[in-house]
Amino acid sequence: RSGMRSGTRQRRRTPRVITVTSGKGGVGKTNFTANLAWQLCQMRRKVMILDADLGLANIDIVLAISSKHNLSHVLSGEKQLSEIVIQAPGGIKVLPASSGVVGVTHITDDQKIMLLQQIEELLPEFDFLLIDTCAGISQNVIYFALAAHTVIVVLTPEPASLADAYALIKVLSTQYRQTEFKVLVNEAGGAHEAMEVFKRLTVVTDRFLNVSIDPMGYLPRDSRIRDAVRAQKLFMEMYPNGAAAQAVRRVSRRIVALENEPVQSDLGLLWRNLLLSPAA
Repeated sequence: RSGMRSGTRQRRRTPRVITVTSGKGGVGKTNFTANLAWQLCQMRRKVMILDADLGLANIDIVLAISSKHNLSHVLSGEKQLSEIVIQAPGGIKVLPASSGVVGVTHITDDQKIMLLQQIEELLPEFDFLLIDTCAGISQNVIYFALAAHTVIVVLTPEPASLADAYALIKVLSTQYRQTEFKVLVNEAGGAHEAMEVFKRLTVVTDRFLNVSIDPMGYLPRDSRIRDAVRAQKLFMEMYPNGAAAQAVRRVSRRIVALENEPVQSDLGLLWRNLLLSPAA
């Protein structure tokens, strides 16, 4: 029992912050994040999602939840971050963003400091914080990528998605010294196609960038995923025996294995490094 208490203390002392991002929109990043969070909760991990698509939030649509208050109220000073946390299916906690609010698409330096301080106060309650960003290479995407222990880049086999994923990795590595990335291929025809996408990406990163690219896994092309999205249900719940659900379980095991890897023990130092970076 003492070992369990020790393990719990260690998880609370070093919660894993994971940013899920993409170079191109429409690659299924948010849907993956929501289903991953649900599965991690099934594995008895405490998980919170931060919807960091500040102006075009949609994690609430995927999870079929709603809230009167969101990150725009925190950034304006009306609410504390702890006051906007809402419960989602499966035990997931969510920090919702706003939709259609132009003013929050670019956050100021003072807002960045305030937001990171409040995130840090909430972190000890969780094992994982999943940050779901918008697509592209905006300052907000870079900001939340640099604020994480682990960055997962989601892409599909489409050439445009591959090119945009490389562009995102290039910006983060050459301008902000990010050197480690994990890659998830969505809508793959199978393991072989997913590996081919990964190989095409690493051919160019190995040639032009000094980065480490780690394949996190893939999600298969499956019409039932879209059926679940239209029904505003998680495919992990609607089709628990489907190929996509099995794929998310495999990725979830990889995520949980990250708990055994060393992380920045002082999260405050992680945030300070972020604020000192060019992106701040």
